[in-house]
Amino acid sequence: MSGALKILITGQHGQVTQALQQQLQSLGELIVLGRDQLDLANVDQIRQKVRAHRPNLIINAAAHTAVDQAESEPDAAFAINAIAPGVLAEEAKALGIPLIHYSTDYVFDGSKPAPYTEADATNPLGVYGQSKLAGEQAIAAVGGEYLVLRTSWVYSATGKNFLLTMQRLLQEKPHMRIVADQIGAPTWAGTIANSTRALVERWQAGQPGDWGVYHLTAQGETSWFGFAQAIGEHLQAAGKACAELEGIPASAYPTPARRPLNSRLDCSRLQQQWQVSQPQWRDALRECLAGQH
Repeated sequence: MSGALKILITGQHGQVTQALQQQLQSLGELIVLGRDQLDLANVDQIRQKVRAHRPNLIINAAAHTAVDQAESEPDAAFAINAIAPGVLAEEAKALGIPLIHYSTDYVFDGSKPAPYTEADATNPLGVYGQSKLAGEQAIAAVGGEYLVLRTSWVYSATGKNFLLTMQRLLQEKPHMRIVADQIGAPTWAGTIANSTRALVERWQAGQPGDWGVYHLTAQGETSWFGFAQAIGEHLQAAGKACAELEGIPASAYPTPARRPLNSRLDCSRLQQQWQVSQPQWRDALRECLAGQH
């Protein structure tokens, strides 16, 4: 695959899409379809848009990501997270092009004491994870050339996420209680976009690894409490106010959807197959915050 690419990206205002647009624009023409241009709950519209644009590559960065809301609107979650990816896979296969799709640590129940590998059994705890797993399975059932990239704890300097919420609340409140027994790797949207670009370049160069499911998160691990502490340290270093933090168990902060206690994903297979590795989560956080100013 040589020359300028035509890349169709779903989702317009999501943090991963924003980062992808910055990272991929030099590779060719980006067709970014937001909710106004493409309703992912409308199967006919998906087929129509892909056939009209005839891209060389599809990247599905759109998802129903409201984890707690999904519990009360499973049909909406399954339409966007399960049915749409399968339709995109069918259209990609018909065009003979690859599909890159993002999935989540929520396909696991979090009971394993070590980081999850791609070979581990899935067992989602709630509707969001179930819908995302169904999307993975729909893509795999179609076959063809696809990458399903599972990530976790995504944040960036735009949109709605833990980083931006904490930056605000830590400066507004004197004291905050944060869950300390859920472990994972905060993953900057910029890291996901950088890695996606590296994957696209390897494919373009005719040196792809195996197609299939891969884990893609920052390296290292922390808890939500540890992540909040790191955000607080950056605020203090900038001379800003920062709340006193207290770690609490997840059981003290009930939510409509259960979250996996262990969200750690082993990303070594992506490095072995595609020679794409990720930064340490603290380094990526530093880079993200440096870009905020």
